Amino acid sequence: MLNPLVFAEVGSDGLLTLKPGRMPALANVPHPFPYQGSKRALAHAVIRFLPSDTATLVEPFAGSAAISIASKHAHMATQAVMNDVNEPLMAMWQRIIDDPTGLADEYEAMWNKSLEDPKTFFLAKRAEFNETFDPAILLYLLNRIVKGAVRYGKNGAFNQSADNRRLGAKPATVRDRLTRTSKVMQGTTIHAGSYESLLIQANKADVVYMDPPYQGVTNVADHRYMAGLARDDFERALRKANANDVSYIVSYDVVRPDNKYGEALSADLGLTHLHLLAGRSAQSTLSGGNDVTVESLYLSPALVQRLGGAESLVA
Repeated sequence: MLNPLVFAEVGSDGLLTLKPGRMPALANVPHPFPYQGSKRALAHAVIRFLPSDTATLVEPFAGSAAISIASKHAHMATQAVMNDVNEPLMAMWQRIIDDPTGLADEYEAMWNKSLEDPKTFFLAKRAEFNETFDPAILLYLLNRIVKGAVRYGKNGAFNQSADNRRLGAKPATVRDRLTRTSKVMQGTTIHAGSYESLLIQANKADVVYMDPPYQGVTNVADHRYMAGLARDDFERALRKANANDVSYIVSYDVVRPDNKYGEALSADLGLTHLHLLAGRSAQSTLSGGNDVTVESLYLSPALVQRLGGAESLVA
């Protein structure tokens, strides 16, 4: 049965705005590494829309896989399938699941060596990563950069600078994060590639959660993603998924008066469109602001039907 939401109101645009309370089932949920854009804050809302018979949570734009972790931690999904076009990231995820101890050992060795000259060491490791794509080095970089704000150059090279005020999470902290995450995510299937087949061919008992690259940040000088996503192509894939009665959830663009982050998904997709109060904006925080993020959340027709209809979405 759908978990109730603490706050819900209809805005001037006619859309339902939700402010979910924290779910006790997500107490002490692990997170393996810092990553700007992570949906950890949204997990308390998103997993409320997982039907009780959900077999597998499929996350085709995984990133930090916050929803997959939350779903497994709260026993809202039996299995998880994770994918991202960022191959080094998914190689790191495979190490987290299969060999958290070895990965933690490598991180600890790098962290200790960095103490001699943290700034020079970071630059050397960043250059080495861009040559080797070593997942252990990626873990080190993610723990050293500002707010986990990953950036890539036009040539695809990792180019974010270090936060030179800190050394990154201590080895014992990282070891605990990796160990706990690995335990939760055992049995997870890892892919690196396109999202389309995982979405379109999902089983009817699965739920696909998608957090694709925002329209406003994929074709600019400040690249947060290795690859952008054309809106028309994405909508074509969603139509194919609808035809196959796939249950899916899409986080797609924050809500801004200036429409900086793009247009809403097409109404003819038949999706249930909600607004979600998602807390303080990570980008605003980096800029010294205090803006609150309101995100668009879309539910597919098949998912709404499994949840008992639109009238059942808010209790």
